Amino acid sequence: MSGHLLSIGECMVELSQAGDGLLRKGFAGDTFNTAWYARLCAAPGWQVDYLTALGDDQTSQDMLGFMAHAGIGTDAIRRLPGRMPGLYMIHLKDGERSFSYWRETAAARQLAADGDHLRRELESADLLYFSGITLAILPDADAETLLSELRRAKAAGKRVAFDPNIRPRLWKDRERMLSVISEGARASTLVLPSFDDEAQHFGDASVAATLDRYTGLGVADIVVKDGPNGATLRFAGREDMHVPATMVERIVDTTSAGDSFNGAFLAHYLEHGDPAAAAAFAAGIAARVIGEHGALIPREKLFA
Repeated sequence: MSGHLLSIGECMVELSQAGDGLLRKGFAGDTFNTAWYARLCAAPGWQVDYLTALGDDQTSQDMLGFMAHAGIGTDAIRRLPGRMPGLYMIHLKDGERSFSYWRETAAARQLAADGDHLRRELESADLLYFSGITLAILPDADAETLLSELRRAKAAGKRVAFDPNIRPRLWKDRERMLSVISEGARASTLVLPSFDDEAQHFGDASVAATLDRYTGLGVADIVVKDGPNGATLRFAGREDMHVPATMVERIVDTTSAGDSFNGAFLAHYLEHGDPAAAAAFAAGIAARVIGEHGALIPREKLFA
């Protein structure tokens, strides 16, 4: 089986702890992380591309080279003279992460500014993937442009996958955050929320409440991730399914746990069509990821 997955969002310069007060430079970002793991886990016939905007500086050029070396297509990426990528730093305490960001003028904020370019790229793909962070970094008008094109793609029969990935600090107010996240879900055929986010920001009292809310928004397929409690799936025409998490002895870094699950799930599900098996496979990949430092784990460690 073959096809074309297009992931949409922001890739940033990542600074992670390297020990002895030193920092390690990398490239990462939620939807790029998902593209990374989808590429590692997908069958060879699948094309995985990334859509964002970058500058014309050396760091942007290095990032493009990094993506291409990983087998992720870059033809959908717009280049904007005078702009640069954003940057973030990971802080770790007992395996849990927090972040500092420098992204206010990042080129990625203009990824949906050219509506014609956006439509052409979305039309070329079989599966489109985006996140709440993708929507949060965009100007209001551009966010609506992206949502409009995603709704159009959904109506045309394309698969559209969405991780709400709720980050309040990126939004100007809570009301808009919840409204736009809900619109993102309405534009999607598959939603992959994290229950702790949904409980905190939407007030869901249970995983079942999250499933019901997204079903009410017209989402056919839903995978609710609940950390060590596993994942609960509701797919159209099937009974709800629960898939346990893969247990790990030691959590080193939870960065990209959800992103890696998403990428692995999409790759496996697109190839085999079994959502429960895809979730079990994705849980195993996420367990590997949180046992290592950084967002992107190389193939030799992931499948060791």
